Amino acid sequence: MTEEEKVFSGGVAVITGAGAGIGMGFARRCGEIGMTVVVTDIDKTKADKVAAEIVAKGGKAEAIQVDVSRPEALDALAQDVFDRHGAVRLLINNAGIETVGYTWEIPTARWEATLNINVHGVIHGVRAFVPHMIASGQEAWIGNLSSVGAFGQMPGQTAYTVTKHAVQAFSECLYLEMELKGLPIHVSAIVPGMLRTNIFNAEGGAGEPASAANHRRAMFEMMRDYGMDLDEGCRLFLEQMAENKFWAHSQPEMSEQIIGGRIKFLQEQTPPIMPDLARQIAVD
Repeated sequence: MTEEEKVFSGGVAVITGAGAGIGMGFARRCGEIGMTVVVTDIDKTKADKVAAEIVAKGGKAEAIQVDVSRPEALDALAQDVFDRHGAVRLLINNAGIETVGYTWEIPTARWEATLNINVHGVIHGVRAFVPHMIASGQEAWIGNLSSVGAFGQMPGQTAYTVTKHAVQAFSECLYLEMELKGLPIHVSAIVPGMLRTNIFNAEGGAGEPASAANHRRAMFEMMRDYGMDLDEGCRLFLEQMAENKFWAHSQPEMSEQIIGGRIKFLQEQTPPIMPDLARQIAVD
């Protein structure tokens, strides 16, 4: 039996944005280790498909349509899950979108969607679920989707990068709040390096400026060709969460290199340094 099976098996996992990408990888792994998986996504068809795949393999899962950009939807989700299941052992605030384009070219609606989904979805996911977790009196785990992008800068991906810096800071403060209150709720910052997902696929760019297409295509091809297997990355995340680690990395070496660069940048207080990759895939 693996460490994550010992810790999580038999419990309920709630995962946002689980119809695709990292959320889907988490859902599949949670199903494999014996959890009851609540697969949530704004696209009910995708959520249904993931839940059905888990059930077909002998697991337990249900699909719920949730728009994390609406705080009241997360309140309703938390109330419903706790009413029916009594407790939630694992909450993964994963839902997020990638937005590409120069700051001044991204339409207002796309900016608002990026902030509401990527930042407010995480914050209100915690706000909605934690009071129920406290009331249950049971040990629980929360994973918030950060990124290696939380420790650097990338022109043309400013909107996404800003949200990941915010999620990282939120998770650090939340960890300390749990410690200060002596609560049995463990917090982890999930730090993907480069996983093989479709976050940069062309369909995800609705509402972006036309000039973003080349950048999006270059990033999609790079992740497809060089990214880590999604299921392996999610297995590693859950393994580290089961060990009560705040930092949960898919590729620690990549994280170490980027965080090291961030430390140097802050210590020396130089102007931001242009990443080599940015020049190669610059938004035209």
